[in-house]
Amino acid sequence: MNDDIAAHYLSEIRRQFTGHKRLAEGAMAQLKDEEFFIALDPESNSIAILVKHLAGNMRSRFTDFLTTDGEKPNRNRDQEFEINAATTRADVMRWWEEGWARVFAAIESLKPEDVMRTITIRGEPHSVMQAINRQLAHYPYHCGQIVFFAKHLAHQDWRCLSVPRGHSREFNRQVAMGEASQR
Repeated sequence: MNDDIAAHYLSEIRRQFTGHKRLAEGAMAQLKDEEFFIALDPESNSIAILVKHLAGNMRSRFTDFLTTDGEKPNRNRDQEFEINAATTRADVMRWWEEGWARVFAAIESLKPEDVMRTITIRGEPHSVMQAINRQLAHYPYHCGQIVFFAKHLAHQDWRCLSVPRGHSREFNRQVAMGEASQR
């Protein structure tokens, strides 16, 4: 792969992950502490569980990213779907930040020539690009769940994280005039 294209890819990946992280944070910021732990039913995940799972996956996939298998032997995925009654919102947000810090540190350490290197996840070979794209599909999936559920919980108090309904024309005008940035 051309180094310029690989460098652009890495820059775009950082931008994409940053945007998804920002959206989920905007949603979580609108919740009361206790709302982090609500699940719709026994088979549903609370926002706290979604964050715990994301953080566990991030820790496993992005620790020693280029040198060890992405599924670390010390990861207990099943425990990511259990929350201790003593868990607080601060705990959840710490997991969130620690997970994303690993993602961004690993990506920042990559050089364009690393993009086509082979790494493994659960013993299966992936190019670095494939492994990152795998996570770029996984993390936004759960970030979308966080946004959806937070919007449900906030109900009429929800503050839109993108272009509000009925305001597309005005937003497009603002972008064209340089008054707003594209989302």
